[in-house]
Amino acid sequence: MKVLLINGSPHKEGNTFIALTEIANQLKKDGVDAEILQLGNKPVRGCIACGQCRAKQLNRCVFDDDFCNRIVEKLDAADGLIVGSPVYYGQPNGALLAVMQRALFSATTKVVNKPAASVAICRRGGATATFQCLNMMFQMLNMPIVSSQYWNIAYGREPGEARQDVEGMQTMRTLADNMAWLLKKIHHDGQPDYPEREEWKPMHFIR
Repeated sequence: MKVLLINGSPHKEGNTFIALTEIANQLKKDGVDAEILQLGNKPVRGCIACGQCRAKQLNRCVFDDDFCNRIVEKLDAADGLIVGSPVYYGQPNGALLAVMQRALFSATTKVVNKPAASVAICRRGGATATFQCLNMMFQMLNMPIVSSQYWNIAYGREPGEARQDVEGMQTMRTLADNMAWLLKKIHHDGQPDYPEREEWKPMHFIR
């Protein structure tokens, strides 16, 4: 089993990376492989709602000139997903949101039923709003949300400060333990044991 962790910070080895590394190391102790993929600082596109990814059944975004489809490619081998973000103005990194919205919309079939979690890193405030915002993507896609002993939050401003957040780092390890436990339950006989669901019946409030 494998968990894909997305570092949604433009800083390669900042505090978001530290939190995700704490999770990845604990996952490996629990017998689950982990890979951290870093968003970086290159420009990314927002979704333009063209619908081509679904109309053409691409299972990827039609635009292939940024980080988005790198995530999509990794989702095939991932049994779980964890997305980490720094807090900007009480919200996740805008570039991360743009990429994740495109990735999850275009490759929904690759993530349905897979356990997921979000992680927020902040200097002082806004972490709970960021945490909730990231989780909303998972809730729309039948992705079980993995919890911890507290909200998945750690504190730090300067690079490396998150390591001093003792409770935050413990929260990350507990999250990893819970993710590993759930994955082992789902894959207990070698094959994923997912629930059967009704066919989706969408409707709009304005007809």
